[in-house]
Formats: sequence, structure tokens, C-alpha cells
Amino acid sequence: MSNDRYRWFAVGDINAFFGLMLDNVAGLILVVSLLAGVFQFPAEVAVQAMVPGTAIGVFVGDLMFFALAFWLAKRTRRSDVTAMPLGLDTPSTFGMVFFVLGPAFIDGKVRLGLDEMEAARFAWHIGIWAIVMSGLFKVLCSPVSGWIRRSVPRAGLLGSLAAIALVLISFLPLLDILKTPLVGLVALAIVLTSLIGRVPLPFRVPGTLGALIVAGGMFYLLRALGVEGYVASGEHTITPTMFPTMWLEAFEFQWLERFSEAMKYMPIVLPFAIGTVVGGIDCTESAAAAGDEYPTGTVIFVEAIATLAAGLCGGVVQTTPYIGHPAYKQMGGRGAYTLATALLIGTAGVGGYFVYFYQIIPEAAVFPILIFVGLEITAQSFSATPTRHYAAVALACVPALAFLANSFPSQIFGDPSYSIEGLGDPGLRDKLQTLLILSNGFILTSLLWASALASIIDQRLRRAGGLFLICGLLTVFGVIHSPVPGSPLYWPWSAEAAMVRQFALGYAVTGLLLVAWSFWLLTIAAPSDSRAEEVESE
Repeated sequence: MSNDRYRWFAVGDINAFFGLMLDNVAGLILVVSLLAGVFQFPAEVAVQAMVPGTAIGVFVGDLMFFALAFWLAKRTRRSDVTAMPLGLDTPSTFGMVFFVLGPAFIDGKVRLGLDEMEAARFAWHIGIWAIVMSGLFKVLCSPVSGWIRRSVPRAGLLGSLAAIALVLISFLPLLDILKTPLVGLVALAIVLTSLIGRVPLPFRVPGTLGALIVAGGMFYLLRALGVEGYVASGEHTITPTMFPTMWLEAFEFQWLERFSEAMKYMPIVLPFAIGTVVGGIDCTESAAAAGDEYPTGTVIFVEAIATLAAGLCGGVVQTTPYIGHPAYKQMGGRGAYTLATALLIGTAGVGGYFVYFYQIIPEAAVFPILIFVGLEITAQSFSATPTRHYAAVALACVPALAFLANSFPSQIFGDPSYSIEGLGDPGLRDKLQTLLILSNGFILTSLLWASALASIIDQRLRRAGGLFLICGLLTVFGVIHSPVPGSPLYWPWSAEAAMVRQFALGYAVTGLLLVAWSFWLLTIAAPSDSRAEEVESE
């Protein structure tokens, strides 16, 4: 591959484009559907005010990663470089909807007495502040991200990646796919057979496009036959408006007046920003394992600028490098797929034709691409990790499973008529509270647990002990294991910290135990193998 000019377009870019583009379209559909369906948020406000700025963030980020691929190709003298994919952050999408935008909308109506449209604007302004602050935070994190990547074991980085992939990217969309199983299972089979099984479709049609055509056709055929349940998510809820202008109100900066109101949500927002920084580092490690060595600090900086651009233009969801780089490389993508995605998503949001995607595309036909990406990431997380660290990768999935198990009770208890405290069974109440504690901040918990176990496997006990001490420190501030829904941060002397004090002490005792154990190991006969020499050199 040396001395070749960068071949920024290849046939594989077509498949990769439909994968990345539909992934982002699915994310935008998810934002609008959850707000409208769960909180009765005006869908027109979401489409005309929130979607354009969010799409601009994707546009800016994917263009920057397209340019960065040229830089890497020139630097490495390779023609097969795959650009880093960027899109909407899935955990933040759920977090912003359920813990920021939805509650702010209700707060505006109930506490402030605003009508529906003004309450929607109030929530939008809170969302703008959340994304702007997230972008600024990530700018500050970018200089130290390379050091973090070099310091954390690959099992920790890729293990937390696998956890996200299985829970958020694969399982939750599967529930929406199976609402219409006849269509959903067919679409999923086409995607998995063509992209994982590498079985070509007739006429070399890309797998993602083939799934959309076949499953989408089945969806509308069944609807024409009058079969119950086959209605597109956004049908008849929005009047299409080409070139919406509501998002331009962001440049009037009225949202600046909501600073004090928005700050109440920052303890919820910043952990998600931390999660995207960790995820961005994970993505860089994943890309390196697939053969493309991008500078970690640059990747995080691009993520930060894209997030800032989204927020300043009225966006309400963070952009982040997608953890599907190996999947897009396996498809044969180069750089063109990110350029095409940037142009389509950007123009769909600003030009107003996203509303047709929202109204026409069935979720069951487009969400299977998320399943493929999740499975590909999980497989790559194991294959790029040393065999002896497989248990650490598996352990990383446990906090994510807690998040999954807690996601449905949390939606129930989000209703004011329900509460964990109101449960009559003390055992069930304690289990649900523990589940909440384990699920909050699960991305960082997964990374730290997997890194600690990988260090233990390598008999680097002092390092493992230090990681557990870090877990204890993060617990007392609520960065992980917050006992409050929404995972807000708090001070160590607060009542919230008191609720998880035993967790923090447990981590501290475990960390000190492992450090003491490491010194005991040094008293044993002089190490003879390389692993023992590594212990001695700590």
C-alpha cells in the first residue's frame, strides 16, 4: 500500500454510507419519537428547532474526520485508510430525553406555568446549554486523552466498548424491531447475512439498502392489507416544512438567559460528556486495532468541536466518534462514506426533509443496522484483546447489564404515581436501589472494573489497587454509583454521598488490600518469568 495515493472512494463506501447514514437517521428518529411519545413534547418543535442543529454537529464532525483520513493516509503512505465515523451519541440520546429535555418540558409547564410551546422552547434552551457545556468540557479533555489511552489496558477500553455495544446499540433497538417481528426479523436477517455472513445480495445491492427496500416494502404491503400495528413512527404528526427557520432562533442567544435553570441539569449532563470522552478514546483504540492509528487528542478535539457546533446551532444531542469503525472498515469503506453522510444528514436537518424520513421509514427496517454494528464491535473487542484478558472484557459487560435491567423500572418510577420507596417488599426495594447504583455511570465503571481485572491477571496488583481507589473517589462524587435517578454529581458531605459511603469504603479497602498483597509478592523467591519481573518493576 505504500506510495499509493489515498483512494478515498471505494465500492465499500456505498455500503458504509448507508450504514452510517441510516444509523444517524435512526438516532434522529429516536430523539423525536421518544420526546413525542413519552413526554407529549410537540414533535414540530423537535423537528424544526432541535434536529437542524443536531444534524449540523454531524455535518461538521464527519467533514473533519473526512479531512483527517487524508492526513493519516499521507502520513502513513497508505491508500486503504478508513475515516473515523461520527454521529449522535446513543447513551446521551436516552439521557438527554429522559433526564433533561423531558423533565425540563414538564418543569416549564408545571412549575413555571408556561403553555406547551413556551415550555418546549424552555426545554430546548436547557438542551442547548447542556450541549455547549459538554463541548467545552471535551475541549479541556482532549490534551490528556492520549495519556489516558496509553495508560488504560486494552481490555478496559474495548471491554467498556463491548458493554455499550451489547446493551445500548444492540438490545434496546431490538425491542423496537420486534414490535413488528415479521418485518423486523426479515430486515435483521438481510443485514446479518449480507454484512456478517458476507453473502452478496442480487445485483450487488448493499446489505443495509437491501434491508430497507425489502423490509420497507413488506411493511407498506402489510399496512395496505390492513394488518394492525403497521404505522410509521411519525406518520401524520408533523406538517412538512422545507427549510425550517425555528432553529435560527438559537443565534438570538435567548438561551443565555436560562443559565441558572440549565446549571441544575449539569450534574446529569457532565457524566454523559465524560462517557463520550471515554467512548472516543475507546473508538481510537478500536480503530488502531483495525489498522488505522489516529491521534487520540485530535479525535477527541474533533468530537468537541462538532458537539460545540451542534449546541451553538440549537442541537440537543452530543456528537461522538462511532464505535463501529471496524465494521465500516470491514465493509470496505474509505473516506467517501463520511463525506456523503455529512452532506445528507446536514442538508436533511437544515433543509427540512428529515421529516419525510421520520414519517416514512419504519423503525423495524432501519434499526437492524444498529444490531450489526453492536455485534461487530463486540466481536472485535474480544479479537483485539489478549486471550488471557477475555474475563476482563466479560466483566465490563456486567454494569451495562445493570443499566439494561434498570432502564424499564426507571421509566415506571419516573411516573410521579410510582416510587421505589413506595414498594411494600423491602427485599425488592433494596434490589432495585442497588440496581440503580450499579447502573449509574456504568460506562466508566465498566472501564475501571475491566482494567483492574486485566491488571490482576497480569499480577500488577498495585495498579489494580490504584484503580479500585479511583473507583472509591469517583463514587463519593457520584461520577459512578450515584444513588439518585439521572446520575447527578454531588459533594462528598452530601446526603447522596452518605447513601453510597459503604461502596466507596469497599473500594478503598479492596484497593489497599491489593497494594499490600503486591508487596507480599515481592517477598517471595526472586521471580523467574516475565510476569513476575513486571510485578517487581512496578
